[in-house]
Formats: sequence, C-alpha cells, structure tokens
Amino acid sequence: MSQAFVRESDNQWLDEVSPTTNALIRFLTHENNGIQVYEKRNYVEKGREIHVMSNGMSYAKDLGRWAVVT
Repeated sequence: MSQAFVRESDNQWLDEVSPTTNALIRFLTHENNGIQVYEKRNYVEKGREIHVMSNGMSYAKDLGRWAVVT
C-alpha cells in the first residue's frame, strides 16, 4: 500500500492545513460534513490577521499554522 493511499484515509488536523485562506475554507467545509463554510470578515488584532468564519469560530495563523482564536 502506498504512503499516499494511507495518508488519504487519515484525518487531517487544523494545524496541518496549508496557511492559505482557501485551504482553511476547504478543511472547514470538509469538517462541516460538506456544508460550505465561508469567511464572514477579517481584521487585524495585535499584529495578526483574524478570520471570522461562518461556522461561528475565528482562526489565525500562529507561526504559519492555523489555530482557533479564543
């Protein structure tokens, strides 16, 4: 069995998602059972860009990895 095949069946974690907004949207939509998640707005706070998503949560990049903003 190839590594690509095995990896495809593994669950991906938020911090493994590419640091682009499109990749975040794809990941969140997949996690939301295919129901489209979209960016409602974004703003800068304390020098980092915060993305407010339609799933009711906010996300930001921390050292190039996505993280939930609390």
